[in-house]
Formats: sequence, C-alpha cells, structure tokens
Amino acid sequence: MMLFRPTTAGSLPKPGWLAETEKLWPKWKLEGAELDQAKRDAALIWIKLQEDAGIEIVNDGEQFRTHFVHGFLETVQGIDWDLKTRMGIRNNRYVVDVPTVTGPLKRSRPVHRDEAAFCREHTKKGLKFTLPGPMTICDTLADGHFGKRADMAMAFAEILNEEALDLEAVGVDTIQFDEPAFNVFMDDVKEWGVAALERAARGLKCTTAVHICYGYGIDANIKWKETLGSEWRQYEEIFPPLNASKIQQVSLECANSHVPISLIGLLPDKDLLVGCIDVATNEIETPQAVAATIEEAMKYADKERIYPCTNCGMAPLSRQVAAAKLEALGAGAALARERHS
Repeated sequence: MMLFRPTTAGSLPKPGWLAETEKLWPKWKLEGAELDQAKRDAALIWIKLQEDAGIEIVNDGEQFRTHFVHGFLETVQGIDWDLKTRMGIRNNRYVVDVPTVTGPLKRSRPVHRDEAAFCREHTKKGLKFTLPGPMTICDTLADGHFGKRADMAMAFAEILNEEALDLEAVGVDTIQFDEPAFNVFMDDVKEWGVAALERAARGLKCTTAVHICYGYGIDANIKWKETLGSEWRQYEEIFPPLNASKIQQVSLECANSHVPISLIGLLPDKDLLVGCIDVATNEIETPQAVAATIEEAMKYADKERIYPCTNCGMAPLSRQVAAAKLEALGAGAALARERHS
C-alpha cells in the first residue's frame, strides 16, 4: 500500500459558469437539464485536477450541491423549507434563518447515488463521497417536531445510513461524515453524538471516516478561533470516544493551527487524515511545508496510518488558489513518501 495517500476534506470551489464564486452558499447560474449537465462538467474538471495533482482518493468537490448540509437535505421529507426559524449555529457562533423540521423524516429518493455513480465511471483512483453528520445536521436545522436533539439526530442517522449504503453499492470506496459540530458540543458527542455517527455508518463495508475541523475560512470561524487561546484542545475530549468507535478514519485540522498535534496520540487505532493545507488563507503552501506537517504527525502516529489532507473544505476559495493548494498537497505527500518509504 502506498504511503501518505493524499485526499481532501471535501468541498472545492464552484466554477464561475456554474454558480457564484468564493461563497459558502452560492446561487446556481443555470436551471433544469443545463444545471445538471454543468454540475457533471464541474465534477469532471475537479476529478481531473485532483488526479493531476497526485491526489489518490478523489471526490466530486461537492459540485452537485450548493452547501454540504442543505444540499443533502433538499429532498428529505419532513423539512419545511419555507418555515424559517432564526437560530444560532455552532453554539451561536453565527445566527441565520434555517428551515424547520416539522414531521417524520424520510428520503423521497436516493440523493447522491447517481452522482456518485457518475464519478465512479470517470476515475480509477479511490473515490470518497462526503455526507453531513447527524449532529451537524441538527445544528443546521430548527426542531419543530422531535423535542430532543438526540432523537432528531438518530432519525437523521437512519436516513444517512440508507444513503450511505446506496453510495457504497455504486462503488464509493470511502464515505465520510462531516461533523464540525463535534468540536463545539463535546458533552453531546460523548452522550449521543458518536452513537448517532455509528448508526449512520451501520452495515457499511467500505472505509468510513469522520471529518472534524474548526470550520471553513470564513470571518465567523476566524473570529471564533481568536477566542480559543494559544492551544486548541477540543479534540482532547472527543478523540477517546471516537477511538473506541467503529469509524475507521478521523479527519482533523493541523496546518497553521493551534491544535497540539500530539493529540493524535489519542487515536492509536484509527487512520488519520492529517490537515496539511490551511483553508483560511490564500497563501499557497510549499511541498516542504506539507511534508513537514506529515513528519510532525509521524512523531505520534505510525506513518502507515497518515493520509495528508486539507484542514477543511475549500469552497469559499478561488478556483486558482484551491487548485494550487491541491498541487502542493500532492507534491508534499510525494516528497514525504520519497523520504520515508
């Protein structure tokens, strides 16, 4: 098995002809069949750019959805998209008007199955597909039905599991659940968050991963990070229960971060998607800097368990910056491989 197989956390920028650029919630520029074709074209471009950059486990860059959570939820029954509730997200880090859950939840159809099958047809590399995690979904919707966030999370976990099994069936190699809320509600992670995550992954034979970061490089997240002090130790609380879980990989933030990288020692039984690319800056990392992050991680984890990755998604960045960061990630992984194979 190749050492240091690079991958990404998920999202990549939308091309300007598909949607608004450098926005986390961009509006589509096309409709109907033209939009569907444009999404496929965008996914093809990013698959090719990832392959050219040396990324070994590629994904669609989330080109088929406008947002990593709501893009999955658009066809789920039981959500009233017209009934908006003003709600604080990530423990009131930012306040927005969100759709409201008003009844029992049910998939009206497979959401991303056909899109994943399309990507599978167009790459021979490992294929990852990302889904929002149950806790993060619950932190992005208002509850007007369940009355208890843990109950709503478990209901969404069942729907996510149906979707994940469909994705696996069309050849997806890795299914990653995105749980940035894990870094905010640490007590809930231990009480019911990990259990909901495992429910979402039940029965999967492909590789399973969870992505936990400090958020996209948007102003609200950058300002929040400034309040966290000289060391960010949220991982210290959640890594032990994750290490005891059935999830196989953990994706975490490392590059230009105040996270003590020694905390990965709390995950001795997991593969580690080590964030070597900072998504909160337009500065392009050098291959040497990427390799240095990998080598720092090697002090606390077996090299066979390290997968160089991005800190988070790159949707709000420009296409040019994101593409250059992918090239740095692939080149840095290759440099580390040359030194340590």
